[in-house]
Amino acid sequence: MFATALALSLGTFCRVEAATTQRVVVDRSTGLAVSGFDPVAYFTDHEPRPGDPEFELTLEGVVWRFCNASNRSFFAERPDVYAPQFGGYDPVAVARGVPLAGNALVWIVVGQRLYLFDRDETRTAFASDPERYIERAKAAWPKLQQTLAE
Repeated sequence: MFATALALSLGTFCRVEAATTQRVVVDRSTGLAVSGFDPVAYFTDHEPRPGDPEFELTLEGVVWRFCNASNRSFFAERPDVYAPQFGGYDPVAVARGVPLAGNALVWIVVGQRLYLFDRDETRTAFASDPERYIERAKAAWPKLQQTLAE
């Protein structure tokens, strides 16, 4: 909870240490995906919102938190839609073949998909030509996944 509050107060200046060896980025200190933020809230509230431990869901060994039961249900039905693309890794880095963890506070939704970024500069680059970065990241992702643990 303290880490989440600290991340919120520091905004994009905060860097959460995340495991970069898993197929889904998980916060090392909490074991949570998206640093404990509700992945559905990016779509419904258009901002990151901390999830509540009361509304957790474990999917394929990854713990996700949600603001409410409805968001948890939406995610359970369509994790392919609501989970961050490329496992929460920065798509600009993925396009280069590098597993660089995205930050839950540096994000964008494009084409009804959530993307997390390491820093504002990569989000800005991505936003200038998302199709190009998505295409390159999709091409690099299968090979990169082979280097990550399940």
